[in-house]
Amino acid sequence: MNRQPQDTPTRPLRIAVLVSGSGSNLQALIDACEQGELPNVELALVVSNRADAQGLQRALKHKLPALYLPWKPREEAERRLIALLDVFQIDLIVLAGWLRLFSADFVCRYPQRIINLHPALLPDDGSSKTYTTSDGTQIPALRGLHVVQQALDAGLKVTGSTVHYVVPEVDAGPVLLRAEVPILPGDTEETLHERIKHEEHRLIVEAVKMLV
Repeated sequence: MNRQPQDTPTRPLRIAVLVSGSGSNLQALIDACEQGELPNVELALVVSNRADAQGLQRALKHKLPALYLPWKPREEAERRLIALLDVFQIDLIVLAGWLRLFSADFVCRYPQRIINLHPALLPDDGSSKTYTTSDGTQIPALRGLHVVQQALDAGLKVTGSTVHYVVPEVDAGPVLLRAEVPILPGDTEETLHERIKHEEHRLIVEAVKMLV
């Protein structure tokens, strides 16, 4: 990666999108590119750690380079991913439902080149254990996996989504964008996650716009 995303572009910003599941956030980026909303962006590579990920099918449908990369052992997988990122001249890595952790060495190799969508509200202070909502309520800063269910289990009234830079500490990097999502009576993990995804689709496009 030889270019800062915020530099004056001499060519389209080349993005690698990493997915583990349905790829709905990948689809939001595909749609934005095809509709001219991201004119200086090229979706150059899609990688999944799961062979059956629907995100791979979405990529192939739109004729994007896509491949399955087994994630065990991690050290070997990261070496292979680094080689791919170099070959495809990737400027920015977008983790869109990517359910694997990177080593600190991998993350430090790409400072402010990796962004992640997290389905909860994260504070600006990466070490803080709480987040203050727009109405002044303090809620837990939910990090790691299964945070949608955690929000329900904690009886929270609001959750949301955060786009942040990836750093070696889990879900602790500088925040780019976030959006609050109310938790409604009768919500299940599935219904709440669907409403969060609706915000994620908007946030990921806006975040990429910021970095072009």
